[in-house]
Amino acid sequence: MRKLNAAALALSIVLAPYGAGALEAVTVTPLTAKSETAAGQPIALPQQDVRVLVSVYDIAPGAKLPVHKHPFARYALVESGTLEVTNVETGEASVYRKGDFVVEMIDLWHRAENIGEDPVRLIVIDQIEGDAQNTLLQAR
Repeated sequence: MRKLNAAALALSIVLAPYGAGALEAVTVTPLTAKSETAAGQPIALPQQDVRVLVSVYDIAPGAKLPVHKHPFARYALVESGTLEVTNVETGEASVYRKGDFVVEMIDLWHRAENIGEDPVRLIVIDQIEGDAQNTLLQAR
């Protein structure tokens, strides 16, 4: 409840110049709050020359992504479909469905697969340093 009150206070400060009715016209619905990645790691953010990238990923039914890792924080909102992500080092798998919010594991090799009958659509937010890549493929 405290986070919601803080969000409402911040929003009221932003909307104050627009009059008292502005806040009543806005509904804030918290979706998630996380402090760890999918692998249980603390979320570590880039420390210099930070850039935020937002992308849409469409993954066809049955598609398998290659083994890869992310050196920086990556977040995804599952808009549709069913995605299974497996940590290749531990074999632990997580399944994400429409509406799920994913905080991807940082610097751990993993793979993903669309295990459903519908396409997976992800809204992906990366936080990187400079021009660095946030997806590194494992050498074969």
